[in-house]
Amino acid sequence: MSRRNRRRVPAGPFETRITALANDGRGVGRTPAGEAEPDSGKVVFIDGALPGETVRYLRTRNRSDFAEGRLEAVLEPSQDRVEPPCTHAGYCGGCKLQHLDSAAQLREKQAQLIDALQRIGKLTPQQILPPLQGPSLGYRRRARLSVRDVPAKGRVLVGFRERDKPYVADIETCAVLVPEIGARLPELSEALGKLSIRDQIPQIEVAVGDSGMALTIRCLQPPNEVDRSHLADLERLFDAQVFLQTGGLDSIEPLDGPARTLAYRLDDEDVEVVFEPLDFVQVNGVVNRGLVAQAIAALAPQPGDRVLELFAGLGNFTLPLARRGVHIHAVEGDAGLVARARNNAVAQGLDGAISTEVADLFGDSAEWTWPGQAYDLALLDPPRAGAAECLAAVATSGVRRIVYVSCHPATLARDARRLVQEFGFTCTAAGVIDMFPHTAHVESMAVFSRGD
Repeated sequence: MSRRNRRRVPAGPFETRITALANDGRGVGRTPAGEAEPDSGKVVFIDGALPGETVRYLRTRNRSDFAEGRLEAVLEPSQDRVEPPCTHAGYCGGCKLQHLDSAAQLREKQAQLIDALQRIGKLTPQQILPPLQGPSLGYRRRARLSVRDVPAKGRVLVGFRERDKPYVADIETCAVLVPEIGARLPELSEALGKLSIRDQIPQIEVAVGDSGMALTIRCLQPPNEVDRSHLADLERLFDAQVFLQTGGLDSIEPLDGPARTLAYRLDDEDVEVVFEPLDFVQVNGVVNRGLVAQAIAALAPQPGDRVLELFAGLGNFTLPLARRGVHIHAVEGDAGLVARARNNAVAQGLDGAISTEVADLFGDSAEWTWPGQAYDLALLDPPRAGAAECLAAVATSGVRRIVYVSCHPATLARDARRLVQEFGFTCTAAGVIDMFPHTAHVESMAVFSRGD
């Protein structure tokens, strides 16, 4: 059979039974046996389909080992299917699972985590932690919104990309963004439409603190004086500070006056985290408070303990830990984040308990200062790539317990396998953190101990 025939997209529609949910939120079925082609029975991924459903679909792509389809009709719906809370669900790419009941979303994410730990990590946690959850709507305080001037529509579109397409979705509201911005997208669109450079703005970064909002506008061409006047109107309309980014990150500057403070509080920990408009912060403030509390409880620090924190960022975990009477060595690759974490510590009188280090934790370990020193506990919060380069140095530092916060189950499972098989740790607990409700994103935490 020729390569061209294997890739040919056959006529349809077809029917299939959905047996699982893929990691990207698509339903998983199989092309029906008896299809008039040699590759019948291969896996097919169908956006919008849920486990337990029988659906009708059209094939949209044919690969050698799998196919993709577009949902045409749900013939037998799942009992977990619900009416999406947002009118743009299924079209906007900001969410993928609004049609799935919230409890079922958590069940699926927990199953994905445990499956990854068992299949990739070759281990089963001693305890499954209850899912950490908070509000499922109006929670997102940090987002990158795409912008596109569309003359045919007579306005500027502001929002996320369309589902699996490069175009900006034509939406009027966003149910998951904080209401200060999610309920006011038409106003933002109208304000941007007044600018002479409206076709030179590809994106806006939204950052919301406890008592302030920043809108960082990426400009491929600097605004003129009339534009700046319109942007000042935008600031007043949204009670937000506008920042302009005309080049790289070092080009960001406030439209007018000094930058106002953005911050969020962790009241239970009696700390405040000050951040800049493009700094990484956890998007769900309520869930983040639960995450910090759960991580510290799992780490169980004792006064006088030495704690190693890798990928420390602004101090989301560092500052609360410092309140526990421990000494923390916080390592982060971004020098700006380290400086702001240090400032946060000084402002709250915690700098005596914290030492910091700027280090590329994916780079040459010979440049790190922390390996070879003794620590009692470790907290890791890496990006999607995981923490593979750091594991040996962490494991040989003498730590008795590791809390690993992950945003990608597969890399967590890969690293968990090494911690258990190579370094003698036990995975005592693991569970999901619903940081991104209605999306396929799985945040999780695992706890590793030895010699308790």
